[in-house]
Amino acid sequence: MKRIRIGNGCGFWGDSVDAPVRLAEAGNLDYLTLEYLAELTMSILALLRQRDPTAGYATDFVEVLGRLAPQLKKQPGLKIVTNAGGMNPAACAAAAKETLTKAGITDRKIGVVSGDDLLPRLDELIAAGHPLNHLDTGEPLSTVRQRVVSANAYLGSAPIAEALKRGASIVVTGRVADAALVVGPCMYEFGWPLDDWHRLCAGSVAGHLIECGAQATGGLWINADDSTHLETVGYPFVDISEDGSFTISKPANTGGAVNLETVAEQLLYEVVDPARYYTPDVVADFTTPTFTQEAPDVVRCAGAKGHPASDSYKVSIAYRDGWTAAGTLVIPGPNAAARARKSGAILLDRLKQAGHTFEHSYVEVLGAGDCVPGVTPTADPPEVVLRVAVRDAKKANVERFTKEFAPLVTSGFAGTTGYTTGRAAVREVFAYWPALIAKSVVPAKVEVV
Repeated sequence: MKRIRIGNGCGFWGDSVDAPVRLAEAGNLDYLTLEYLAELTMSILALLRQRDPTAGYATDFVEVLGRLAPQLKKQPGLKIVTNAGGMNPAACAAAAKETLTKAGITDRKIGVVSGDDLLPRLDELIAAGHPLNHLDTGEPLSTVRQRVVSANAYLGSAPIAEALKRGASIVVTGRVADAALVVGPCMYEFGWPLDDWHRLCAGSVAGHLIECGAQATGGLWINADDSTHLETVGYPFVDISEDGSFTISKPANTGGAVNLETVAEQLLYEVVDPARYYTPDVVADFTTPTFTQEAPDVVRCAGAKGHPASDSYKVSIAYRDGWTAAGTLVIPGPNAAARARKSGAILLDRLKQAGHTFEHSYVEVLGAGDCVPGVTPTADPPEVVLRVAVRDAKKANVERFTKEFAPLVTSGFAGTTGYTTGRAAVREVFAYWPALIAKSVVPAKVEVV
């Protein structure tokens, strides 16, 4: 039975720039996937593109591609699939082409998948009867339309398969479902039809397991310890067969772990209903596959069952929603937690006296259990970190907030310290607006350069 090996060397924009190179060198891969996008990332990329029409993509990819050039020469059959295109896949592909040319690689075609960016079409779509209602509140997008900075549909795997079919060795996409980076190559290599729900589910399980990189190989594992050697953690790959069964593992002589716990933890990551995990390709039932420990650091998966895909795409929309800032101070000594909470109250009270109140404010004491309230013991610690955050529609209010931390060093409680890095930065808030749209009005575009 035909099998292919797909490894993922990046779980988000900001992940290790060394991991993709190490995985390509040691993994003996057919495909290397690189997953860069999150909801917040898209809004950041949209603003970058507004300032510069040639920007708007994950620039780390271009650096990584340059470092992968020696391996691409050694393995001419190695293909790369990435959503690094973000808000500007064409510009990303152009930068990738330039990088390859400088490295002396001129025989690789680059596929570009676009069509997910709905921002230029929002008014047209709303007028045509697609209100893009908020999935949780039911509000129509028109209520925040003027503040929208990005709107992207989660495309599926078929455009990626089409780019590969046209001879692309590197496929650069905009917003696609994370698992599509794996399902697309499977569609192409195995000829999976668009209505083969069980195999599409299996591919989606495989893609979901490796999409976050080292989270499947010991990163964030509840039982990780010194013996896990996360300092040399290996990134994951799957060996997937034509029937959809697969094993998940990591390169030999790397740190981390692949076992039933690490796999199960990642399987349930960001999943609301495991029995109905909606993707553009299939409604996957994560309760159906069976997992067995086949060998050390090798887990086998088989038996996944899926249901027909819906007729809608999920749309990720971001809109401007005010300003925010957060600052910290260190409070040591007896009764540190109580004095820290009082310090936060004093800070906000002084601002109120100066005429500044906020739509949202939050005081937390790190080290006293506030990260997971009610879970960790709250015995009085010898020192804590006070963190105060505010959010408001008025930027001037938030700017004034940042000036109130330093005074506590001399006008607060004894021992207050830790304010040595300057005032906190004021940042714009981008709120998230999830919606659905009919697939029939979002045609994907595939080009090969």
